[in-house]
Formats: sequence, structure tokens, C-alpha cells
Amino acid sequence: MAFRARFINKIAYVLALVWSVLIFASASVSIYNDYKYADALVKNEAVVSVNKDLAYRSWVSSHGGVYVPITKRTPPNPYLSHIKNRDVTTLDNQKLTLMNPAYTLSQMMRDYSKLYGTKGHITSTKLMNPKNKPDEWEEKALKTVEITRKPVFEKSIINGKEYFRYLNPLVTKPSCLKCHAFQGYKAGDIRGGVSVSIPMAKYKKEAFIHSLDNGIVFFLIYILGLGVILFAKKKSKEFLDNKIKDYEQHIFSLVNIMEKRDSYTAGHTQRVAKYAVMIAKEMNFSQEEIDDIYRACMLHDIGKISTPDSILLKPGKLSAIEYDIIKEHVNVSYELLMNVDIYKDIAEIVRHHHERYDGSGYPQGLKGDEIPIMSQIMTVADAFDAMTTNRVYKARKSVKDAIAELNELASKQFNAEIVRAATKVLKDIQVEASITQRPKTKIEQERFSYFYRDQTTGVYNKEYLDFVLAYNHTDEFNLRCINIIYLHNFSRYNQKHTWEKGDEFLKKFAEVLDGINESDYVFRVYGDDFIVLNAEHYEMSEHISKLEEVLLGTDIYISYKHFDINEENINNIADLEKLL
Repeated sequence: MAFRARFINKIAYVLALVWSVLIFASASVSIYNDYKYADALVKNEAVVSVNKDLAYRSWVSSHGGVYVPITKRTPPNPYLSHIKNRDVTTLDNQKLTLMNPAYTLSQMMRDYSKLYGTKGHITSTKLMNPKNKPDEWEEKALKTVEITRKPVFEKSIINGKEYFRYLNPLVTKPSCLKCHAFQGYKAGDIRGGVSVSIPMAKYKKEAFIHSLDNGIVFFLIYILGLGVILFAKKKSKEFLDNKIKDYEQHIFSLVNIMEKRDSYTAGHTQRVAKYAVMIAKEMNFSQEEIDDIYRACMLHDIGKISTPDSILLKPGKLSAIEYDIIKEHVNVSYELLMNVDIYKDIAEIVRHHHERYDGSGYPQGLKGDEIPIMSQIMTVADAFDAMTTNRVYKARKSVKDAIAELNELASKQFNAEIVRAATKVLKDIQVEASITQRPKTKIEQERFSYFYRDQTTGVYNKEYLDFVLAYNHTDEFNLRCINIIYLHNFSRYNQKHTWEKGDEFLKKFAEVLDGINESDYVFRVYGDDFIVLNAEHYEMSEHISKLEEVLLGTDIYISYKHFDINEENINNIADLEKLL
């Protein structure tokens, strides 16, 4: 059903969207945290590295520098030539040179860089050693620490590679003045900084691997969540389908019960639904729209539940007021369907299935495209079924003739495009010939007795005689014999014995007449005359003695005539009256 499918799909779509956003946001936060954690790790390594360097430098500084053997790797520091005793000779004639904190630290940084790829650097704006000249980033960082006296750090590019750079200020201590007093420094001054540059590649790789692992986990969770949503959608749809199916079974059962009120309408809704679906498919409607039109057709006459039997089952022409009453069934259908959530989307379709393309229909006199397209399809399907079904006083048309009439009324009563589609899909349809308003069972005959039974005698009335004669040349009947019985002096009998006694006499006479042959159709016409129809010819003279027994002591006598229906070409009461 389109309504419930759209509802369930919408809920599932919203849940899937929320789940997707939630997973995407969580994954994004996780990836962001992975890279932020990488930044934290590299910063921590930078801080540890610089603090280690400063601790080592502090130790060297606290000892006034250290003396090491003069080697190729540790030659005398030319920038300390102003210091007396820079170079000394031990008692065993070993030559030693003074390594101040900066010299020893630069030596260690060089080894550390070879081992771990970390670039350490002592730098200053007042240089003793040109090798300590700051690069562009260090120069900017030194200006900052001059003001803040706090470490500076950020990510930067060196030779095309990303590094985490960290610079810690060097505060001049009294022990530092041994080497740097001549530069004008005083204790407490910012003399430069210790800089470290750590490659980001390793940390980014670790962050990427961790993010990838987390991404796989999130993806699996996402797929699992979608599976749960789809499973819930399926189960919800099955639950609603079963619930609505049960509900529709009750509704369709009500429709079937309603149809059984009239033998003509039995199966009518199923046939209209079948024809409408065929037309809708030919016109390339979606499956949801086809489902809607099927349900609308199945319920299009549900409003007739409010139509009195005296009008709904009336076989003759309706009066103006009766026609207005039966037209009201579309509004009743609309109100009933609008009060049920699952049928609200088809209520408007049902409401307008008696509108006509030229605006001459009801209930609102809509015309053209004002009429819902599905209502227009139902109108064509409904009309086709009416044309191809036997009804009182009107034999069914052949499929060919019905389609011809649809085309004659195209652009007048019907949408021409829909008629073209109907012509294509219905031209080869097989219509069951047995569909009729004629009563076939005892129960149906009793229902018809409301209209077709003479209330005095219990035999059929004149209206049913006209119906039988009209259908005698179809597959409804196969009657040939007509016997007409006239009662003479019946008016005098009424005057003498009262009308009540006259009715009693007519009832008794009709019972005897009806009992002559079980296959007879017995009719009371013109007050005191009777007509008997039968498939086989027989002479009434053979049974006259039974009838005359009823006449004893009444002064009433009878006469009769016999005709062959086929030979006399009797098709209605008017044809019969010409022979009387």
C-alpha cells in the first residue's frame, strides 16, 4: 500500500540518515583525535628532548664546562679563545680543551640527529658561533620568547617535509657569564634558545594507521547499524502489512456482503479493479499508483451501504429523488475512507469516479484535468463493466461494441487518452456471460420478489414479464410458449363478495395455476388476467379442469389463448398486447 510504504520508507530513511550522520561525526571526531594525539605525542617528545638538552647543558654549566681530549672530533673551540686556560696539558702530557655548555650540547645534538632524525639547534640573535645562526622560523620564535619568555612551537616545513618545531628560551645564569659576559649579557637575560625539529612523518603514519583501524571498526558498526534499520524496516512493514491485511480483509468482506445485496453488483468491484489496473499499467503508472487505484476500485462503492434497498435494488427507472439519493453514495464513500488513516490517500479518487470529462458528472461537476487522473481511469473501467454486464431491461454489449461506445464518448464523458489505453488492453478481454441481474437461486428470487412479486397472489408481476420477454432472446432465458388466461365476471364477484374475498379467490386461483408445471413462469397482469410462459409448448385445455374447480359457485368463467414467442417475435409487453 502506497501510504504505509511511504511512511515506513520515510522513517527508515530518517533513521538511516541520523545513523549515517552519527557514525560520520563519530568517525570524524575519532580521526581528528588521532591526529591531535599525534600532535600531542610529538610535542611531548619535543619538550622531553629540549628538557633533556637543557638538563645536560645545566650540568655542564654548573661545572664551568668540561675538559675533553683534543681530537679531530673535538678540536679547541675558536670562539672561546678569549678564555684563559681554554687548553691545558695534564701531568701525563695529555692535551685537553675546554667545552662550554653550548659546545657540548651541539656535539650531543649532532649525534642525536644521526640516531633519531631529530634536528637540535642552539641559536641566538647575538652569535658567538656562526653555525648557531637562526633560520627564518627560529628568528621569529626568538622575537616571541623575548616578549613572552615562554616556549614557542608549531608545525613547519623544512626542505619539503613537515616538522614539529619547538624552541625553549635560554635564560642567562651567573655561570653563563664566564663565556658570554663579553657579549653584554647579564644574569636573567634571554640569551637565545634551544630549538628542536621533529619529523611528523612517523607520527602521521601512526595516526593514519590508527585512523584506518578505527575507520574499519566504524564502517563495520555502520553496516551493522544499517542492517538493524533495514531489518527493523522489514519487520515493521511485515507487521503493518499483516495488520492492514487483516483490516482490509474485514473491509473487503464488508464490500462482498454489500455486493450480495444485488446480484448485478456481485464481482463488480473486482472486475472494475482488474480493468483499471490493466489501463493504469498501459499508461505507465508506478506500482504504488497502481496499488492505490486497485484499492480505490475495490472500495469505490462502499458508500452504497447507506443506500436503501428499495432504491439500490430497484430494477426500473429511478425517480429524480431516488437518483439524488443514490448519487450521495460517493460522498458517503469519501467520508468513510477519510476517517481511516490507511485509506485517506484514495478517498479523493473514490469521490470523483462519477465525474465526467465534460463536467456533466457528480458530485462536484468537475471537468477535464480538474478530475483526478485515477478517478478518470476508474470511470472508464466502471463504464466498461456496466456495458458488458446484463442488467434489467438492458442486455449486455459485446466487448467490441462496448469499446466502440467508449470511443464515441471520448473527450465527452471520458478522457480520450484513457480510452485509447483501454481500447488497447480490453479489446481481447473475456467477459463472463453469466453475470446478470436475473435471480438464479431461491434466495435471489426472494430478494427480487420485493419488486417482481404480485403482493396479492405471490406470482410474478407485469414488470417482471417485461424483463423476461426482453431477455428471452439472450442466454438468460429460453422460453417459447405463452398461455394467456382471462377471468370473466371477476368485477361482479368483487361487488358481490367484497374485494377482500376477491383477493382470496385470486390467490387460490394463482396457486392452482402455478402448480400445473414446475417450470412455468406465472404472471398476474391487468388485475384479473394471468400469463404463463414455458420453454416447452403445452395446451392449457389439458389442465383447464383443475382451474374450473376453483371457479365452482363463483359465476366466473375463463378463456385462454396460446402463442409461440419465436413465431410471433414477441420481445416485450407491447408486442404481446398487439396480439390480444
